[in-house]
Amino acid sequence: MKHQDERVGRLLQAVASARQQGNQAEERRLIDAILAIDPDNPHANNARGMAALAARDFTDAASHFRRAAEADPTEPALWMNLARAQREQGDAAGERQSLDRVFAIDQRHFMGRLRSAELHERLGETAHAVEAWQAVLSLSAGLDPVPPALVDVLAHAHAFVAEQTQAFAEEVEQGMADARADVPPAALRRFDACLDNAFGRRRIYRNECSGVHYPFLPAYEFFDRDHFPWLAELEANTETIRTEFEALLARSQPMRPYVAMDRGTPENKWTPLDNSLDWSAYFLWEYGVANAEAHALCPRTVKVLEAIPRAEIPGRGPTVFFSILRPHTRIPAHTGVTNTRTIIHLPLIVPEGCGFRVGGETRSWRVGEAFAFDDTIEHEAWNDSDQLRAVLIFDVWNPFISPAERDLLCRYFALADASSRNPARERGGM
Repeated sequence: MKHQDERVGRLLQAVASARQQGNQAEERRLIDAILAIDPDNPHANNARGMAALAARDFTDAASHFRRAAEADPTEPALWMNLARAQREQGDAAGERQSLDRVFAIDQRHFMGRLRSAELHERLGETAHAVEAWQAVLSLSAGLDPVPPALVDVLAHAHAFVAEQTQAFAEEVEQGMADARADVPPAALRRFDACLDNAFGRRRIYRNECSGVHYPFLPAYEFFDRDHFPWLAELEANTETIRTEFEALLARSQPMRPYVAMDRGTPENKWTPLDNSLDWSAYFLWEYGVANAEAHALCPRTVKVLEAIPRAEIPGRGPTVFFSILRPHTRIPAHTGVTNTRTIIHLPLIVPEGCGFRVGGETRSWRVGEAFAFDDTIEHEAWNDSDQLRAVLIFDVWNPFISPAERDLLCRYFALADASSRNPARERGGM
């Protein structure tokens, strides 16, 4: 047996040499010699199968590939070759079995998943085809650059998944039409976000707090207005507030850059706005401290705000300011400090071309229409117009935190701010 193995080994080396030299006749002769000694040799059977495949003798190819794979069942390439011959034969059942053998060895075998996706699509097994193409796309995410031979294949994968997902979504939505008729808007908003996520149309964003993260609170992007019954009164005073703001602009009241990084801060997404009036602010309260000058200049605005239930936290809140965004300025996507607060926007000056995104929902500001959102969910803003945009911004308590919890948080903040052991001493985190 040892002598036979050594002889087969020498013949395999000779096969490799003949193949390298392009001597096909010698390669075939040597493979025949190996098979005469060892009929189940996987290398020789695989080589004979490849030759049959090239000659389009798919039956002979499948026969040799099967012998090769059964002789070396842990080599996925042999099962892949058998699957190819079976595909050429039109043997879908055989191809499926061979691909299953590949996945039993390596669930992440890229070409196996690709051929499986093609098989399911070819057989009209739509749901399985979508799942298989999604697996291909997931596995291909690490390909950089994408090999030229795969460019069209992956483009087809994207198109097929998108088309079938859209058809699936339309089918479900048509079937849901009557069930939606009497559902309250707030419930519909959550349900629609659920469906959009299920169909890959939107991502569900979660809180990312750089400061205090209060657990078990709903992560709403935009809060329902019912939580803030005073919004209507605030909106009714829009013109009053806007008039006082415009007076500030008319008298060239100094604004200050909203972004001011410490010296030596590495370049980052905020660098373009650092110490820039492209995004500026004029504070009426800042971390709970009233700006006496602002109160004197904007008395009616202050009166409106003092009627609103605010989060009175010494050294932390409220913060109230006019936010001014110059033309063609973008505030990059970011998250806030703590979900214990809610941010209110009252738009005052909004030219065309302005927008605001929180998580997966984008809204246009409309003058006099306030909204509340969770700023610990990724959000961004832009002004693509040729005019400035102005919004009154302030913070209040998160409506899902009870009065008792608010009292506990205020006590905690007071103790934390007073302690010399507090390494953060964060400000603006409520």
